[in-house]
Amino acid sequence: MRVIGIESSCDETAVAVFDSELGLLAHRLHSQVAMHQAYGGVVPELASRDHVRRLLPLVRQVLADAASDRDSIEGIAYTAGPGLIGALLVGAGFARSLAYAWGRPAVGIHHLEGHLLAPLLEPNPPAFPFLALLVSGGHTQLVDVAGLGRYRILGESLDDAAGEAFDKTAKLLGLPYPGGAALARIAQSGRRGQFTFPRPMLDRPGLEFSFSGLKTAALVALRGRALDDQVRADIAFAFQEAVVATLVEKSRRALQLTGHRRLVVAGGVGANLALREQLRALGSGSGAELYFPRPEFCTDNGAMIALAGCLRLQAGWVQAPAAPARAIWELGDDANQGD
Repeated sequence: MRVIGIESSCDETAVAVFDSELGLLAHRLHSQVAMHQAYGGVVPELASRDHVRRLLPLVRQVLADAASDRDSIEGIAYTAGPGLIGALLVGAGFARSLAYAWGRPAVGIHHLEGHLLAPLLEPNPPAFPFLALLVSGGHTQLVDVAGLGRYRILGESLDDAAGEAFDKTAKLLGLPYPGGAALARIAQSGRRGQFTFPRPMLDRPGLEFSFSGLKTAALVALRGRALDDQVRADIAFAFQEAVVATLVEKSRRALQLTGHRRLVVAGGVGANLALREQLRALGSGSGAELYFPRPEFCTDNGAMIALAGCLRLQAGWVQAPAAPARAIWELGDDANQGD
């Protein structure tokens, strides 16, 4: 089965073609970072309008890259949620119209399911079941993945997600948008031991996360200090160290609780080099196999949506034409994904 996937949940417009036998044939992405930088964050209305401009040209380019035409496409997948509702509606409306015009089935994909399945795009994909650490700008979750559509959340953030805390702390440090990646870069020049931040919720049992206090700790550390490049790097290092230590320890607990020997790490923060290094050490010490998507598939992309759509359509998950987009959508709730 050959499926085209469309991602438009936030500030990136992405399209890909995935073939169940040949794998990923082509993918393209347009980032809106340059447009939103002037505002220090994503402006939803501008994001939606840019998706309208970019989608059709991207679809044409990806079909040409994949040496495919409308007759070779057997299904259309799109991100149905969660995300910015205007941006989601642009993608959903476009995908549903395309499906109607081409006479093809369409399926709305949960954005986080796309991230969970992204490692299946790699040459050595994980087999079900596995434990997943999902760390993105809006979500931090530990998920027991039994199979396609069979997800059980073991623990999640009670406030800020890890990626959100990265971005907010970067803003405190005066770093440009998008802040999380900028903070990780300057942390490489930071010195160990200059600042010490708390490891939230490690002093109690359980798998929940809380990262809002780390942002406050960074704010307190900044008070009364002359903010030069070295101080910024030292604070970034300490902040990143605390986040990584927390994510790794919670992952260790989840592996022990579930008995899984496969750990998938997905989402934008999954590209963080310090996190990858510490999780690999965890895997070596515990005997768990680690699976990461390549960095370009950690952030939002059309390839993961095309893959998830292909798997869903092969399993018979086809929706009615009026299936809506959803700004808020709990992972594991398949009420909006067909029968």
